[in-house]
Amino acid sequence: MALSPSFSIPILLILSISITTSASDHWNILSFLSSDNYKNTLSFNLKNYCESWRMNVELHNILDFDVIPGECINYISKYMTSSQYKADIQRATEEASLFLTKNFINGFDDLDAWIFDIDDTLLSTLPYYQKYHFGGDDCCKEEKTNRVLLEAWMEEANAPAVEHMVRFYNEIKERGFKIFLISSRGEHLRDATINNLIKAGYHGWTQLTLRCEDDEKHGIEEYKANQRKKLIKQGYRLWGNIGDQWSSLNGHSYARRSFKLPNPMYYEA
Repeated sequence: MALSPSFSIPILLILSISITTSASDHWNILSFLSSDNYKNTLSFNLKNYCESWRMNVELHNILDFDVIPGECINYISKYMTSSQYKADIQRATEEASLFLTKNFINGFDDLDAWIFDIDDTLLSTLPYYQKYHFGGDDCCKEEKTNRVLLEAWMEEANAPAVEHMVRFYNEIKERGFKIFLISSRGEHLRDATINNLIKAGYHGWTQLTLRCEDDEKHGIEEYKANQRKKLIKQGYRLWGNIGDQWSSLNGHSYARRSFKLPNPMYYEA
């Protein structure tokens, strides 16, 4: 079947990118834009590339990245501090609220439960990653990926609340759910985590689960799935699970609904 003209130009663009990529292991958007392969293709700019990168992170197509591409640092920084990021968080919480309005019937036995992740779900680590330019600069890559520095920052207990999440957290609590916080933070950060949560406006959770030494033997996805399994065995009905990483949502023992918040700053598995 013949392709219409509207399909031919995108195909040329894809082929052009593929040729450039195969020619070098260090392909990036800036070299592509200055190459001969870019000529006579669709208008393709840095914003398009960085938006596509961010979107494919959220779609779980881009995996295991350590740092944001250097050419996209400014774009990601603007997104994370923009009204669009706040609107994306708000929309996710509104969809969760709508799900409950349509489906939730209180069991009146204190076994209805909701799960929250902590970092970049309830508490924002954006100030830390901004400090080190999201690891995109050569000078800051090691600092961005340095767990010791990150945990030292967490010990200060000054992370702000993620926009809209205090309101949603309180809504879940007012609906009568038992709230379980399951985090990949280490157990040694318990006091700092509790202080930070309270300071940011979160109160009245049922249980805070942090990783102990034995949990470190497993990946984050398996660790969190195992924690959900324990709750189910105790008789809890997991109505919802909300987090910024797919490793907080995937794995066995799903909640009835999972809600993914945007986070292009890092990847955890």
